[in-house]
Amino acid sequence: MPLPKLGKPAPDFELETDAGDRLALRDLRGRTVVLYFYPKDDTTGCTQEACEFRDLFPRFAKGKAVVLGISPDSARKHRNFKKKYDLPFTLLVDEGHKVAEAWGLWVEKLFWGRKYWGVARTTFIIDGTGRIVRIFEKVDPAGHAAEVEAVLKAMR
Repeated sequence: MPLPKLGKPAPDFELETDAGDRLALRDLRGRTVVLYFYPKDDTTGCTQEACEFRDLFPRFAKGKAVVLGISPDSARKHRNFKKKYDLPFTLLVDEGHKVAEAWGLWVEKLFWGRKYWGVARTTFIIDGTGRIVRIFEKVDPAGHAAEVEAVLKAMR
């Protein structure tokens, strides 16, 4: 599947949260959503990205933005990751990577000469009407949360 298009409605999904609840993207209409796809809990880059979102979370909350992390990890792994790093936002369970596939983010990767499939680290900002207003592709975890926060601030 191709990546969702800028200015178009974000493809809807419903997934389990780290708390075991269900969350549908459509239920967040009326709020700005920062949806960040990441490969795996408790790895170097993913931890850095999550902790930077954690550290800037008060600014996101002040701007009334909902931050959601999504990866193929289980709810149990998400809970452990959240607890270990005191993450104040919801992590979504995409076991089987169906949402990553639907969003065009389940891609073939190459690491040290080995090919494998995984999540392309990508962040979407979705406005209150459900439209994608910004896409960050090939995200570098270092400084990414600040980059997202700056875009949200400019949108206000």
